[in-house]
Amino acid sequence: MDFTLSPTVEDYRARIAAFVADEILPVEADRATFDPHENIRLDVLDALRAKAKAAGLWCLQLKPETGGQGLGKVGMAACYTEMNRSIFGPVVFNSAAPDDGNMMVLEALGTPEQKRRWLDPIVSGAVRSAFAMTEPHPGGGSDPSMIETRAERGPDGRYRIFGRKWFITGAEDAAHFILIARTSDDPRTGLTAFLYHRDQPGWHIARRIPIMGPEEHGGHCELIFDGLEIAPEDVLAGEGKGLKVTQVRLGPARLTHCMRWLGLAMRCVEIAQGYAAERKGFGVRLADRESVQLMLGGLAMDIEIGRLLVMRAAWELDQGRFARKEVSMAKVHVANLLHRAADIGIQINGARGYSKDTVLEWIYRYARQARLVDGADEVHRMVLNRHLESEGRGFFAWPVAP
Repeated sequence: MDFTLSPTVEDYRARIAAFVADEILPVEADRATFDPHENIRLDVLDALRAKAKAAGLWCLQLKPETGGQGLGKVGMAACYTEMNRSIFGPVVFNSAAPDDGNMMVLEALGTPEQKRRWLDPIVSGAVRSAFAMTEPHPGGGSDPSMIETRAERGPDGRYRIFGRKWFITGAEDAAHFILIARTSDDPRTGLTAFLYHRDQPGWHIARRIPIMGPEEHGGHCELIFDGLEIAPEDVLAGEGKGLKVTQVRLGPARLTHCMRWLGLAMRCVEIAQGYAAERKGFGVRLADRESVQLMLGGLAMDIEIGRLLVMRAAWELDQGRFARKEVSMAKVHVANLLHRAADIGIQINGARGYSKDTVLEWIYRYARQARLVDGADEVHRMVLNRHLESEGRGFFAWPVAP
């Protein structure tokens, strides 16, 4: 494994870093640019997105024929971390969830016509999207086999959807949806992925669920399906392939979360270091206190461990493998790292960290969900234990060149 960045990737990384510093951080520092849900106001976002497009920093994760630059997962890891030095960074470059994962799965599995109709508008930034999978009890959460939303196929070949979804990120502002519903009770081929537009009748948003943290654009919503009709041509990857769709989408999506969270963790260190270098107590700078040095040194080490885990998983994906255990290890470590980084940043900053004078408290509230989204910590540890049981000492095998 060689994580040396190519000159092309390094050029993108450096230009992203400069764009974040020059264009996005000044906007983030002005609370007037925040919307009521503590995300960037859409009019401000549109202006920044136009600048990012003009700078050639748009949708870098996609293939050139789709409108991207084909960076690969290792290149994405370097660039996504740089983007999320700002809390507003990823959405400016059209690399934020859930659009990011939806674009990648449509690129991988969509037909040419589906890409034209459903993918291209997301790539251009004309619309936003959502992925509707999670359900309230007793439906599916981390276990998609529990999904209860059903798709009934009529004599005309069209499907009618009945059920309920919740915590669907971005749903209030989304125009394009990927919906996972049950078409049979088969444990492997019982799920199917459907594409639909917000203007189609037969569904509605029951509520925007209030959450602890700042929210993505469009919030986290509960959806009711009471007869939504979907044509056969809007089935993604074929009937019964819903589990494959979730696997193709969620594995890389979990890792892209980690890439971005590393950027936020590094930002927490940056803010803590800046304050510790200036603030004095009892005649001594905080930066000169051993307790503060131990906190920051340990955090720096944990960030580097996270970077290596993410790069290893990204490298595995670039080799064409699923990297399930590598992604699970990265997800657990980086999610907990982000929460700890925000906590330490607040502790070093004292009352300032607890206030809204910095973005530390924003990151702290956002970070708590990291240990839940795309699989709770406990689920990923169970996955790792299954690998350990089946592989034995092979769990720790080194990659070997052919």
